[in-house]
Amino acid sequence: MFLERLRIRRSFFAVLGVAAYFASISVTNVAFAQKSVDGNDPMLRAMQTELDREKANLVLPGMQRPYFIEYRLDDLNTYEAVANYGALTQEQENHQRVVRVTVRIGDYASDSSNSRGDGVVELAPTDDNPMALRYALWVATDAAYKNALQAYSAKQAALKRFQNTQTQHDFAEVKPVVHVAPVVTLDLDRNEWKKRIVEASGLYASDPEVRSFAEHVQYSMANIRALALNRYLVNSEGTVLRQGYTGYNGAVSVGGQAADGMRLGRDNGTVAVNAKDLEGAAAFRRRTIDDLKSYEELRNAPVVSSEDYHGPVLFSGDAAADVLNRLFTPNVEADRPEMGTTARTTGAYSSSYKSRVLPDFLDVTDDPLQAKFDGKPVLGAYAVDDQGVPAQAVDVVSKGTLENFLIGREPVKDFTSSNGHGRAAPGQAAHSRASVLIFKSSQPLSKDEMNKRLQDMAKQQGRDVYAVETLGGELIPRLLYRVHADGSRQLVRGAVFDELDNRSLRSDIVAAGNDNYISDAFSTVPQTTIAPSLLFGEIGVKRATVGQDKLPYYAPPVLGAK
Repeated sequence: MFLERLRIRRSFFAVLGVAAYFASISVTNVAFAQKSVDGNDPMLRAMQTELDREKANLVLPGMQRPYFIEYRLDDLNTYEAVANYGALTQEQENHQRVVRVTVRIGDYASDSSNSRGDGVVELAPTDDNPMALRYALWVATDAAYKNALQAYSAKQAALKRFQNTQTQHDFAEVKPVVHVAPVVTLDLDRNEWKKRIVEASGLYASDPEVRSFAEHVQYSMANIRALALNRYLVNSEGTVLRQGYTGYNGAVSVGGQAADGMRLGRDNGTVAVNAKDLEGAAAFRRRTIDDLKSYEELRNAPVVSSEDYHGPVLFSGDAAADVLNRLFTPNVEADRPEMGTTARTTGAYSSSYKSRVLPDFLDVTDDPLQAKFDGKPVLGAYAVDDQGVPAQAVDVVSKGTLENFLIGREPVKDFTSSNGHGRAAPGQAAHSRASVLIFKSSQPLSKDEMNKRLQDMAKQQGRDVYAVETLGGELIPRLLYRVHADGSRQLVRGAVFDELDNRSLRSDIVAAGNDNYISDAFSTVPQTTIAPSLLFGEIGVKRATVGQDKLPYYAPPVLGAK
């Protein structure tokens, strides 16, 4: 388990989890481009110079000239420190640049692209050497052009096999944009945070509140991660971008096994756009102690009943955000399906346009321009997407009905233009992705009213009901409480949800709170979900069927021993 968690932490530098925020942003029409481009940026100049050269010369004899070329440079600075059992076990920082070159053959209506994304990736110099960058762009452009020629020929042949040809264009035309924002940098007090995570990872053995059950703790880890990404983009349409974002995550992970061998854990942390907005030392320490105490409570909690349950479950804002991120969000991100299919998108809502997908008292808006919520900067905000399209708010759901999808520059049926949601992970192709997704009820209830509603349902049905505070991976309840008719609660463990799916979102939500839980995803494409608590009228809860592992054969080292 420990080695598995260590591998997960190390994957930060492989996967490049990121968080986003734009500051001091300006967007201009291409008519004012020359006044806005930062002529002192050698990387931006080199990209534009090489692009101009390729636009003029890139054509093989007897072959088509590209109608679109895009250069994107991702400049990443990352830092991570990890502590285990009260000692620093890893510290690593990395600076990397990678270019992605996209070449399209054909025209906007029908080109060489495919649903998985196109392009060639090449490592770029990290020392601001313009000629080295131009050489990397040249190599990648040559490969991308040859690939595009082959892909276009193969695609045209494949299209002849289908009786119904697509009506939407392969690529949406947009007006060129110039947007040059200041370069962002990491701003983290590394020594201070190393002290915090070392202390946090050792609290199980040192703090009087939790030291009595230290022998039950099999892993205790804390870490701090930071990323600053500056993204450069130029294309043959005239768009010129330089924009950056930063993200920080201080995390705690503690756990072990119950007496019956069941594996249990508590994992959470503090996430922020700016380092100064992370939790302070006292709050981070308190978080760790509370996690240790709730882990011990889980160890001593009874296993959920073996009898399957179908009935009311109250999800906190934290848990509701996880459910919506898993079941709702991917299905409104309109990725184009494979060639030859008649579906609108690849998600579960491909045939749900203008149909009800949520209860009629819920509205959903995705607004990348909302840089703050309740005074707190949020990770998913941006002003221009990663395809050079100005961001815009989109009303996704109105009174429970799906009114819009989130669209990049790859149109789908009924949506012919981008609404500024083409977003890309570092080095990857852009796809339609959410930004700041806000769920709001027209009939919000207070926390006390939500709990009373749950309690009333328990009385009416003459049985205990459930409330969940936090979820783990695959929507598995971490902190699940059996709620009695008098309102008292009992923590249980070892449960999984059954029949929690898109039908549940449409038909089983009976009330929503007036709380607004902010869930910032420190991931490859940073997103923010703002969700209220949700009361489901009919959800299945049953005992998990996973086997239990053996306990350690002998006790841990004696605390204080030398």
